[in-house]
Amino acid sequence: MSVALRVSDLKASVATEDILRGVDLEVPFGEIHAIMGPNGSGKSTLSHVLTGHSAYEVEGSAQLGDEEILSLEIDERSRLGLLHGFQYPTEVPGIRLGAFLKEAAEERGIDADEVERRIEESVDRFGMRPFLDRSLNTDLSGGEKKRSEIFQMVVLAPKVAILDEIDSGLDIDAVRQVAEAVEAMRRPDVAVLMITHYARILRYLSPDRIHVMLEGRVVESGGPELAEELETGGYDAVRERLGIETVKKDQPDIPAASEFFTETPFDR
Repeated sequence: MSVALRVSDLKASVATEDILRGVDLEVPFGEIHAIMGPNGSGKSTLSHVLTGHSAYEVEGSAQLGDEEILSLEIDERSRLGLLHGFQYPTEVPGIRLGAFLKEAAEERGIDADEVERRIEESVDRFGMRPFLDRSLNTDLSGGEKKRSEIFQMVVLAPKVAILDEIDSGLDIDAVRQVAEAVEAMRRPDVAVLMITHYARILRYLSPDRIHVMLEGRVVESGGPELAEELETGGYDAVRERLGIETVKKDQPDIPAASEFFTETPFDR
């Protein structure tokens, strides 16, 4: 099976702070992979670097198929087939979802009749028919916004879909619905990289591979047993088993609460 996304020794920093410290990762076509890690481990930074955020100093390699993408602009990466599902989808008043999809598809060179066929084929499966003539993401619930993101990706048919914490801020019913939507993306010509720090979404879908990210690196990859370990022991259990120490970042000295009071507030 050919590799859709290959990341090699990827490093990223902002100013003097190292965030990604040598990420190695492969996601084949036809597979759904999950990256799990605590807050601050570099998961979202990885998605931002891959999709072209300009805030980072970047070293290493990231290939979409056979194309090196780190030197490309955001729109060039998108046209090659890389799409990003956001943790907090943006509301765009006045731009209807259906019109947005047709224009985005035109930019990607998809025939108008074909995009109409794809919309009609998928709109009911993702529950998006009531929203086609409404402004993009406006007044939608968290779960509806996430389903809309996935619906857009299915219509636009990327080679690689990156879902950044697609389950964040959702109640249990919405998590299940979003998980089913992610599973519906599974196709032999699409690779999905799903970023999360909760194991709960994995109860409702079956990723082919789980990667654990700590301190800016992918430290372990495996199957469902990794999610089970994280569910029972948390990330500290993985750190302890692998002998990984937490990287301490420089923090400003914060006075104790008592030091904010230089005088007694009242006389005894």
